[in-house]
Amino acid sequence: MLRRIQLAGQWVFLRVESLFNLAFGDRLNPLYYLGPIAYFMFWIVAVSGLYLYAFFETGVAEAYDSVEHLTREQWYLGGVMRSLHRYASDGMVLTMLLHMARHFTFDRYRSFRWFSWMSGIVLLWLTYASGVNGYMLPWDRLAQFVVVATAEWFDALPMFKGALIRNFIFEEAVSDRLFSLLSFIHIGLPLAVLAALWIHTQRVPRARTSPPAPIAVTLVVALVALSLVKPAVSLEHADLGVAVASIGFDWFYLTIYPLLYTWSPAEVWLLAGGATLAALLLPWLPPKLGWRKARVFHLMVHPDNRIVAAREGETILDAGLREGLALPFECRNGGCGVCKGTILYGAIDHGAHQASVLSEQEKREGKALFCCATPLSDLELEYQPAGSLGDIPVKVYSARVHGLVRLADDVMQVHLKLLDNERVRFYAGQYLNVVLEDGARRSFSFATAPRETDLIELHIRWIRGGRFTTRVFTRMKEGDIVRFEGPLGSFFLREDSDKPIIFVAGATGFAPVKSMLEYAFGKGIRRRMLFYWGVRSLKDLYLAELPRRWEEEHSNFKFIPVLSEPRPEDRWEGRAGLVHEAILQDFPDLSHYQIYACGSVQMVEAAHPAFVARGMSQDDCFSDTFRLAPQIGRATPQTDMVRLGGTT
Repeated sequence: MLRRIQLAGQWVFLRVESLFNLAFGDRLNPLYYLGPIAYFMFWIVAVSGLYLYAFFETGVAEAYDSVEHLTREQWYLGGVMRSLHRYASDGMVLTMLLHMARHFTFDRYRSFRWFSWMSGIVLLWLTYASGVNGYMLPWDRLAQFVVVATAEWFDALPMFKGALIRNFIFEEAVSDRLFSLLSFIHIGLPLAVLAALWIHTQRVPRARTSPPAPIAVTLVVALVALSLVKPAVSLEHADLGVAVASIGFDWFYLTIYPLLYTWSPAEVWLLAGGATLAALLLPWLPPKLGWRKARVFHLMVHPDNRIVAAREGETILDAGLREGLALPFECRNGGCGVCKGTILYGAIDHGAHQASVLSEQEKREGKALFCCATPLSDLELEYQPAGSLGDIPVKVYSARVHGLVRLADDVMQVHLKLLDNERVRFYAGQYLNVVLEDGARRSFSFATAPRETDLIELHIRWIRGGRFTTRVFTRMKEGDIVRFEGPLGSFFLREDSDKPIIFVAGATGFAPVKSMLEYAFGKGIRRRMLFYWGVRSLKDLYLAELPRRWEEEHSNFKFIPVLSEPRPEDRWEGRAGLVHEAILQDFPDLSHYQIYACGSVQMVEAAHPAFVARGMSQDDCFSDTFRLAPQIGRATPQTDMVRLGGTT
């Protein structure tokens, strides 16, 4: 039954939204921005409310007169502000209800979304309470009705036992203190609404809190026009000696109030309480028999060469944005097509969307709308990045090979000098894609800290048979031209914590670690930093003198090299074995550390579960390969080469 209701709701929403697309276009359809519009309405209510409050007087005799003076004597601004305050409040309730209805019909309120759903219900009740409280302040006939009805309703609760309504039996019982209290509540409740709005949006990655400028301008113009055509005015002065017979009514905020005069207050409480409880329990209805842990799918993402986790029922877009990927998006409702990408491997549920932006032919070709599509298995996918971290644009650069230094049998240090005196802005730890003649790309991390220089350092490991790396070791020479795009990736040094850092690298995973450490030293970061570098034998420990020098120069840094297969001629007396096991031996509890890991897939696959078992938090774990699923399909030969130091 519930599923039938949802499917019917989806049918209605999609068809109404398609009509709005014809009228407004798919990028400016207001139905795609219900949450941001509710936010925008709140700010209109807040600004207009502050203006009204400056002229409002908190007293039995003064309240009505001050509102009347503001409305009639200052109609050109005060009257417009009052009407804006009223209609924006109604608009906020309407958009919130539509926003919740859409999330319900499209089944986006269960599982990990339960917190957003429940916080939305709390937010809705706070908004209702604030609006109802606002109707009490002008002290006209409508205010009299709302105050008396609310007092009678709350008196049905055992804690009041009829004490409230006694304050409104006679006119003399109403004092100035009542209006001071009502004004205090009318300031406190919107502050609570603002706090609830902030909490509500924290679980949504890259949540929009404002609509596009054209929609915002149109809404303001429409509200001002409505305020001029049908201004909000007061009724007659409140008179507790005379019962209210007829009033102008606000069905947005006062919907339930007529029931107070056809039902008993207790029955209205049962209705409101029961509906609220049912809404709060909705994410778990109908109850499922047995317990099953929610699945986690792994997404191999190109061109980032990253593998990120997606929770069961989570859209590809939300999973990617949560991990910091520069996925393009606009409407987030399957109506504009901006987030369209390609599924290279795996099964998905395309979700409900406008058929005009994703045809059946495109689906057969592997296309999907990432804002609607949810994984049904591990995936490999590709998208066109919208940008880079910190709004640093992803650009294509040309550079000349400035130097080649063979650091080990299979590691080449390559310096590139940008042409035309250009500079590349990037974060320490990010990478670039070398663009080959046929458009193929090979990824390599920046090995130097971000600074004002036209030189870029790369550490390139020779993959035998690799197309580009073989060229580097056999044919590349100084003066050759190389094209690359960047910066890319969201693996970078976080500076918003004072926790000690453990860097763990395998082979040329040293490149991004070098970039981050040089940046940290240059900026004077004093956090404790430890660097575990795992290689097979001593000859693979290229540039080992550099971290040893850092250890001498910086008291907060320690270098621990680990050889997994030391040779007899190495005469190695240091740490031996797997690099992650050395960390486990040194740290029985990793809950107070941040870990940055980069290297081979095998190293990371072994390290991650072991670190989690020692208390490592996912929030303190940073790596482009930490969430690799060994069962993920490999649609291309390069898919398994997820190494920050470089690919073939």
